[in-house]
Amino acid sequence: MPRARPNREDDRTLTEENGRLTDEALFLRFRETGDTEAYGELIDRYHDDLLRFLYRMLGDRQGAEDVFQEAFLQAHLSSASFDKNRTFRPWLFTIAANKARDMLRKKGRRKTAELSAPIGAGNGRDTSFVDLMGSDSPAPDERLSIEERDRQVQKVLNNMSPTLREVLLLAYFQRLSYAQIADELGIPLGTVKSRLHAAVASFGRGWQTLHQEEDSD
Repeated sequence: MPRARPNREDDRTLTEENGRLTDEALFLRFRETGDTEAYGELIDRYHDDLLRFLYRMLGDRQGAEDVFQEAFLQAHLSSASFDKNRTFRPWLFTIAANKARDMLRKKGRRKTAELSAPIGAGNGRDTSFVDLMGSDSPAPDERLSIEERDRQVQKVLNNMSPTLREVLLLAYFQRLSYAQIADELGIPLGTVKSRLHAAVASFGRGWQTLHQEEDSD
């Protein structure tokens, strides 16, 4: 028996300016008709962004790959709960972030990504997390190698809560706006601002403590 096709008028109302179907249209087509090509297109669209996000949360490429697969499996299993009037991306990222937190809890540690790549900060130069802290934190010693500085940054991030680390990664690695982070995490804009402020302050305190400990050795 031929598989039913979704209403084409519905598709036209869910197209982007370039004429391709939106993520929401693809997911609804998959949910309603079992169109695996539509789901495959979604996986392709999110492959790079979601894997990058998960790698930065977990610091483990294989773990990121595993959680990526689990996130799309869970999205499949939970497809009936997806509200067609909402945006697909934050729904998927919330699923993925929850899966990543589960993996971190199972590992019993808060492992984060290696930070060898600088963070693009505009103004024609690159920066790092350390540069974002302002005058409240000691400036990085110019004599430190990039590898040593990244080790120190990662050590500080390891001691941050997953919630604060997550918003810091979204803001400074993915360079998302407050509004985009709110959409991704499904939280109010005010919560994003307060959480990011707390994350930066937490990183600053951790950086100061690290250097006080190392100076006393």
